[in-house]
Amino acid sequence: MTGVMLRPLPDVPGISAFPELNLRLYVDVGGKPGVWFISLDAASSLAVWAARRFFHLPYFRADMSSRDDGHRVQYRSQRRTRAGAPRVAFAGSYAATASPFQSKPGTLEHFLTERYCLYAQAPDGEIRRTNILHEPWPLQVATADIEENTIGDSQGIELRRPPVLLHFSRRIDVLVWSPERLR
Repeated sequence: MTGVMLRPLPDVPGISAFPELNLRLYVDVGGKPGVWFISLDAASSLAVWAARRFFHLPYFRADMSSRDDGHRVQYRSQRRTRAGAPRVAFAGSYAATASPFQSKPGTLEHFLTERYCLYAQAPDGEIRRTNILHEPWPLQVATADIEENTIGDSQGIELRRPPVLLHFSRRIDVLVWSPERLR
């Protein structure tokens, strides 16, 4: 994540850019497709606090690193957990293997990427929707070498097999609105 800041405030070094990792479901509420995050890990304590407080998202603090040599990205994440808690970690590398393309309506790629809101449950039990806006994702077919992936273990979701579908996107700018109550 880069450029994370309430506008019109400027980006702040050490706060506005940090690695993030998420596990999500694809949902539809009242005909509006969106995502429901099962968990999100971030290397920024401030981002974790703000996302939990204002967006009611299940963010967790993690020790993370991302290294991009221009061709391949090395990515590591280990959630900071209490003693005895399950290990939540990811380690691997990935790279694009084809030129960018935009998904077409009716394809799985379009279903997975063209979502313009996220849903979360507030502490009062109400479901909130946060609208987002982005251009269509510039997708590239990709390859990955995954050393460890236990990010779903604590929810009983095993993610040990190699991915069936894998895409890469170098960058996407996203605008985010404030959460709203669903009626």
